[in-house]
Amino acid sequence: MRTTITLVLVALTLLGCNSVKRNQKFLAQGNYDQAIYLAVKKLRKGKVSSKSDAHIALLEEAFVKVVDDDTRRIKFLEKENQPSNSKEIFFRYLDLEERQNLLRPILPLTNSQGREAKFKIKDYSQDILVAKNNYVAYSYDEAAQYLNRNTTLDARTAYNIYCEIEELQENYKDVRRLKEQSRFLGTDFVHVELRNRSGQIIPRRLERELLDFNTYDLDDFWTQYHEEPKSDIDYQFGIRMNFEEIAISPERISEREFRRKKKIEDGWKYQLDRNGNVMKDSLGNDIKIPNYIYVTARVMYTTQTKSVLVGGDVHYRNLEQGRDMGRHPLATEFIFENEFAKFRGDERALTEEDLRFLEFDFIPFPSNEQMVLDAGDDIKARLRDILRQNSLR
Repeated sequence: MRTTITLVLVALTLLGCNSVKRNQKFLAQGNYDQAIYLAVKKLRKGKVSSKSDAHIALLEEAFVKVVDDDTRRIKFLEKENQPSNSKEIFFRYLDLEERQNLLRPILPLTNSQGREAKFKIKDYSQDILVAKNNYVAYSYDEAAQYLNRNTTLDARTAYNIYCEIEELQENYKDVRRLKEQSRFLGTDFVHVELRNRSGQIIPRRLERELLDFNTYDLDDFWTQYHEEPKSDIDYQFGIRMNFEEIAISPERISEREFRRKKKIEDGWKYQLDRNGNVMKDSLGNDIKIPNYIYVTARVMYTTQTKSVLVGGDVHYRNLEQGRDMGRHPLATEFIFENEFAKFRGDERALTEEDLRFLEFDFIPFPSNEQMVLDAGDDIKARLRDILRQNSLR
């Protein structure tokens, strides 16, 4: 028992030593925030322990150094007086405030000698407000510059900046309107169409499903697909599904007949000796033995088949530049098949498989339109893969 307790204490001591060494390494490498987070984590578990003194000392040192680094960096950026520095200044002040908020729940901290740890806590609220206002103003001007370049990708950058401004200061100037404007200018509008040259009718329902790109789960924020072109939109890209072949086979019925023969137990009979007398067992009882017979049956398997083959491609085109971007094959085959069985003779001669197929029966063949609809699920799956694997930009 004492040995077990000793081993547990040694293990706990080693774990404590490891965390202290890890923190010392963070401090030596200049990873002050990692040192602070680790020390706070350990002290939250217990301010009074054999290793708390070491963590308190490391926390004090890391806090002083990281605050000094941030403060000196902010002063330099402010002296440099570049509007683009406003972002870093703002986030440096946020870091200073966040570290203090991390410390507050565990303060005050006192080591085993009774010395209270010293942390210089400062009110950064005014500095944060000034830095945020400067950053928002700079970002607003930056977004306007991107938006005025009148390119799709620059409009997307402007949109992201406007979103960040709105998070920091809701209803700032006309940011909401500008955000929607940049969203529109940054969107790729794609005209999608379906061209059927197969000579077969594509059900309208399937056509609608194929052209409804919202069902393909493309997760493309910057792309809108329109089946019906709108007069007030300049379409950058076009995607056309071409169906060159829809071949539907005739309805086919094939039959196969099999003979079954099986030896089965059919009741019992008396066991006779050479003279034809019933044999007795040691107790004088008549001896009975199983009676076996052969049974037969004929099984007719019927198979119904009908298939549809759809062939074509997906054509990508850059409408602004008037050039083709590529063609991707789009083909699939759907087969309707139904198999069932009938028999004549003794059912006991049938196999387990025969019995399973006896449960099925003739099914009316699907119409040509239904065959094309049934092929539609696979067509949509293949089209989804093409759209995901071949981006417009």
